Amino acid sequence: MESKSVYPSPAGFGRGFDTVVNDRNRVLRNTYWMLALTMVPTTLGAYLGIAFNFALLPGSPFIGALLFLGIAFGFFFAIEKFKNSGVGVALLLGFTFFMGLMLSRILQVYLALPGGAQIVALAAGGTGLLFFGLATYATTSKRDFSNWGKFLFVGVIMLIVASLANIWLQLPALQLTIAVIALGLFSAYLLFDVSRIVNGGETNYVTATLAIYLDLYNIFVSLLQILGFARDE
Repeated sequence: MESKSVYPSPAGFGRGFDTVVNDRNRVLRNTYWMLALTMVPTTLGAYLGIAFNFALLPGSPFIGALLFLGIAFGFFFAIEKFKNSGVGVALLLGFTFFMGLMLSRILQVYLALPGGAQIVALAAGGTGLLFFGLATYATTSKRDFSNWGKFLFVGVIMLIVASLANIWLQLPALQLTIAVIALGLFSAYLLFDVSRIVNGGETNYVTATLAIYLDLYNIFVSLLQILGFARDE
């Protein structure tokens, strides 16, 4: 969506500037409220996934990964199409429920380990701290991270390719490398996405929520894997 621009006349400069600031603050506020709401279906999806031992084609992990990507991108397309209506909100919540289901598999593995609940709690706490710190920095600093977009997008594509390759290779060292790179990449994406709202590059809170949700989801999973490796699990 194109950035909203306001060009006030010299006489109305103060009023125009206030309108821009208020609009951006409103989008940021609505995004954070919506982000908090997405935790409900995510938690519900994870709980049901663990309870019913959910897995997406467990016998064919590579095909399962491709199916996951297909479903996810289908949600992305639909959310973008209906982002200006209540349907977009419903689709966003449905997507986060699906992501909770997908998260249940890895949570099930870690919770079965000795001290696994502590690992999950540390990953969740670390994700919260990173979000607070990076979002605060992106909001209060005067830096514009919009020029990071192409670099970050290329990084995500390379990360997806490496992750798909490691389904076949099953190399623990490569998995750890992927987790570390993903942590840095999606932390940078968090700065980029919050900065876009603050600087007027994103004016739709549904799209903004989806972007930041994906950042936090991937940061959490990356921290979970890194902490697991740190404990030789």
